[in-house]
Amino acid sequence: MTATPSSTDRPALKLDTSFPGFDAQDPPEQSLIDACVHCGFCLTTCPSYRVIGKETDSPRGRIYLMDAINKQDAPLATATSQHFDTCLGCLACTTACPSGVQYDKLIAATRPQVERNVPRTLSDRLFRQLIFTLFPHPDRLRMLLPPLYLYQALGLGKLVKATGLLKRISPRLAAMESLLPTVTAQSFQDTIPEVIPAQGDTRYRVGMILGCVQRLFFSDVNESTARVLSANGCEVVVPKMQGCCAALPHHQGQEEAARDLARRMIDSFEDTGVDAIIINAAGCGHTLKEYGHLLKDDPEYRERAIAFSQKVKDVQEFLVDIGLTAPLSPLSPEPLTIVYQDACHLLHGQKISAPPRQLLLSIPGVTLREPVDAALCCGSAGVYNMLQPEIAEELGQQKVENLINTGAQLIASSNPGCSLQIQKHLEHQGIAMPLFHPIRLLDYAIRGVSLPL
Repeated sequence: MTATPSSTDRPALKLDTSFPGFDAQDPPEQSLIDACVHCGFCLTTCPSYRVIGKETDSPRGRIYLMDAINKQDAPLATATSQHFDTCLGCLACTTACPSGVQYDKLIAATRPQVERNVPRTLSDRLFRQLIFTLFPHPDRLRMLLPPLYLYQALGLGKLVKATGLLKRISPRLAAMESLLPTVTAQSFQDTIPEVIPAQGDTRYRVGMILGCVQRLFFSDVNESTARVLSANGCEVVVPKMQGCCAALPHHQGQEEAARDLARRMIDSFEDTGVDAIIINAAGCGHTLKEYGHLLKDDPEYRERAIAFSQKVKDVQEFLVDIGLTAPLSPLSPEPLTIVYQDACHLLHGQKISAPPRQLLLSIPGVTLREPVDAALCCGSAGVYNMLQPEIAEELGQQKVENLINTGAQLIASSNPGCSLQIQKHLEHQGIAMPLFHPIRLLDYAIRGVSLPL
């Protein structure tokens, strides 16, 4: 990776008063900006800074820019907003900051400002429109399954990669194509019933969120989640009208679209009488827990959003809280060494680190290894690896090397985006290493089924 520069000077800003600063609609709060004491602890934890090596592409540098734009000493324009676009939103800086700077709130307030006020190129607008027209809408994604299946079955993907033509035409489209998950027969099915009864005595009644990409391409993770919850005394409710959690548009500053999706999600779980709302994807979970902030200005939904978010639990967090009651069997006849991959929005966003490791270690015969730079983003970051493919490529390559170097036999990952990014770079490096969501491993252990390694 690029060596970090030694200079910690404030980046030079060319004054330009012909452009306005932030508009009046929820700009980054000056008090939050002023909390940064410019110590630099965030620099080495920031993936974009470690790759690009520029102060303006670090959390501290972006806060300098926010301050200058807020005071109209610098414009909110392409020259400044590009540095906000390079932010992965991984929130590692919030974990590292000794001053408790709420960079998450600052970048969340800045992104909508960029979306509203900074014109993008035609190609950028069209590509973003493609992403946000498809990904947050499972029904639209499902319509693409037949042509995607044929594309993969006929080997067209290998031909596209071999020619390198798509990458020359559009690196972003090439990045999207390289991340396509495999379409299977399960992708076409919706096998999870609306209510799954608890096995034995009912300890809890919980709702379960299916996700967008998760329900189509990682349906086995959802099925395992339902089985594990049921095996541990939970009645599972799966409202069929649920849609997207709003994570993708929210993380890219498309607040109106995010609020609309959040309202629909809240509506779908009302009157279900659940004790908790379970999510098994890290990025989704972080946004679901932020509904109170996302809908803070909506008088009809504000209190309902707070009540909803208070019930949201990552499945691993929830299982550790309630305690496992189902007995666990070894995953293989021989001891199994696993490396756990921390998803940023679980580790830094939700501050959940121990529960996944506790669950994995509860399986007989499992040993855990920790990779170098475990807290550094893999480069997925929602749709970042499609919008900023060059930076994401370097981060993904480094992440996979660190995971492999642990000598583990298997990778455990709690987020579909991370899993796709890691699988892509395993393939690029010619390494066949199995990757599972921790909840799938727990499901195998509960059912007493040997792991298909």
